[in-house]
Amino acid sequence: MKNPKTQRKLLAVFAHPDDETFICGGTLAKYGAEGVEITLVSATRGEMGRRMGNPPYLNRESMAAAREAELREACAHLGVRSLHFLDIRDKTVEFIDEAALTERVAEFIRELEPDAVLTFHEKLGGHPDHCAIGKATTAAFRRAAARGALYFISFGETMAQPERYGYSREDVVRVDVSGHLQAKLAAFRAHRCQTEIDEWVWRSDREALSRFGKHEYFMRGAGKSRSGDSRDLF
Repeated sequence: MKNPKTQRKLLAVFAHPDDETFICGGTLAKYGAEGVEITLVSATRGEMGRRMGNPPYLNRESMAAAREAELREACAHLGVRSLHFLDIRDKTVEFIDEAALTERVAEFIRELEPDAVLTFHEKLGGHPDHCAIGKATTAAFRRAAARGALYFISFGETMAQPERYGYSREDVVRVDVSGHLQAKLAAFRAHRCQTEIDEWVWRSDREALSRFGKHEYFMRGAGKSRSGDSRDLF
């Protein structure tokens, strides 16, 4: 008989390489270590990113390939089993036909039948690409009549006090990632061109790890998890 944990599926739909690591790398590493089948969809390859290494060694022509390679390495550290790109140019997600983008994401949901879907909130995403892919994924979740639960990521400890943003504590899932920060740090370092300028990332493991919070927070979007546990996405 299969271990039930190996049957769980998580789909993360983000805008750029490094979104998965910088925002919820601990959570992905936790579930990856537990045998959850994780699929990551990145709308772009991040070719318009302002950071090009320190000192700069990339340009607009080489950036996409470099960031794709970095993302693949990060995925290996986090236990992400499958990576897909929508091949949208960085900083143009908001201009893509919304219905077509929604359908592309819906196709992933129908095929994978994930138990949990992670994406950006369409208003709290903080970047036009984030908000656009979040809006499309939210619509896709509903269009596909997904069986699991949709969650919106949050930044740092923003949702440790959700009332400030019109949410209650019942709306938030708080995932303990304290046992998976080493994998998160390895993924940070995999995104080298984006993190070389951040000295703390490259200090001793002990110093770098001290910068990470022990929890990552997610807002409930739609659908229901199996457990309803405020500490577990499943």
